[in-house]
Amino acid sequence: MLSPSLLVAAYQAGYFPMAMDDGEIRWYSPDPRGVLPLDRFHAPRRLLRTVRSRRFEISVDRAFRDVMEACAADREDGTWINREILDSYGALHEQGLAHSVEVWTGGELAGGLYGVSLGGAFFGESMFHRVSDASKMALWALVERLSSRGFGLLDIQWLTPFLASCGAVEIPRDQYLDTLGAALDIDTRFSASGLDQA
Repeated sequence: MLSPSLLVAAYQAGYFPMAMDDGEIRWYSPDPRGVLPLDRFHAPRRLLRTVRSRRFEISVDRAFRDVMEACAADREDGTWINREILDSYGALHEQGLAHSVEVWTGGELAGGLYGVSLGGAFFGESMFHRVSDASKMALWALVERLSSRGFGLLDIQWLTPFLASCGAVEIPRDQYLDTLGAALDIDTRFSASGLDQA
């Protein structure tokens, strides 16, 4: 298992792990790096309609392991989330450094995301949905939480068309590391307790 101290040191240096098909863990630090500036977040109209509809319930850290396992199962092209990654991030979650945002409907987990929180930096790892728009709702809830708590960085690793439509951009690695350093110095917390409501 990757130790929490190793994971923290890696994120602080701009790296994150991924498991290969053979179980090998590799470390990545993309250049350019995808980030979603919190002050540039733009919710598409369809997402705003979903938010206003109140058809989803949002929670934080209620089902961390379930979210990770759903993210692993959600990928059609294979997954980089193997048992070692699951256990390692589970240990990080127990230390209050990894978090999940869950989206529920009818008492069932409809979507969600998880990531790592250090200082004022949040490193988004993966998201999934079982119901249309549920993962997008999780992103909206995440941005709301980070913005209200004064976070300085939402790292998305790589840019996707949907994230670009929400205001995400790519920045050079040097710029990313500068932004990361400043965000790590911010004194804030993602969650006040182990179980929190969004």
